[in-house]
Amino acid sequence: MEITCAAQLLELCESEGKSIPQVVAEYEAFRSMTNPAAVRERMGEILQVMREAVQGGIADQGEYAHLVKGYGQKVFQAKAAGQLLGGTLLNDVILYALSVAQYNAGLGRIVACPTAGSCGVVPGAVLPISEELGCSDEDVINALLVMAGVGIVSAAQGPISGAEGGCQAECGVASAMAAGAVAYLAGGSNEQVFDAASLALQSMLGLVCDPLASLVEVPCVTRNASAAVNAITAANMALAGIPAVIPYDEVVVAMKGIGKALPESLRETSIGGLAGTPTGKRIYRELKARHQLEQ
Repeated sequence: MEITCAAQLLELCESEGKSIPQVVAEYEAFRSMTNPAAVRERMGEILQVMREAVQGGIADQGEYAHLVKGYGQKVFQAKAAGQLLGGTLLNDVILYALSVAQYNAGLGRIVACPTAGSCGVVPGAVLPISEELGCSDEDVINALLVMAGVGIVSAAQGPISGAEGGCQAECGVASAMAAGAVAYLAGGSNEQVFDAASLALQSMLGLVCDPLASLVEVPCVTRNASAAVNAITAANMALAGIPAVIPYDEVVVAMKGIGKALPESLRETSIGGLAGTPTGKRIYRELKARHQLEQ
């Protein structure tokens, strides 16, 4: 049993009369030589880690981070003071995504989905939506299995690392995973799940990986928030019946081609992009001197 593309996953669901969460749980059980109940139990543990990372990130003042200091706390306080635009849901999406990414920068425990650099996207999108909809933990576990399904077919066909494909392969794929999960939580069909994933990734194609001073902090942390908002936007469009036009599998293949076309300077080397700006280079020099780093 091997799932290599979205079309195959959808076909399996239809032929067996099962939901995406059921098929993914069975697939993961097969791969790990366990059973679907154990897979769901493990996903429940992952859900708890995501929730703890949100709270840990809100409290994290950046003691162990170099560039990002208390980003979650800043948004939390600004929200409480009524300074933010867009309403509670939008602000919670930004808050949760930033907080988890802040927690990662501060050496906290996070869920890499699909990578540590994009760890805030899925919890940033899925948790606030589940709270707004009043979903049970079982509902959220199902959504996370949908998220995993999108991740499985993404990793099978394209890169999920910034070093290979740019940030489109990290925050972009994470946004697609989150969009599919959100569409599922809102009652979307299997086809709408992958329409949402496709629309999300389409909007992030070409995104480069250019972290300042080789740290997963700037612009990584704030990109997590942007990618989470993008996921909600894509899910809403899919739920409204806006077609993805390009099937998800083809979008992933396009992403892979774009990643190969990106120069090395824009694939996690901290040479080009924002890392190559005068300010980016100055920050690198300052950190190098402060920590006595070798060239």
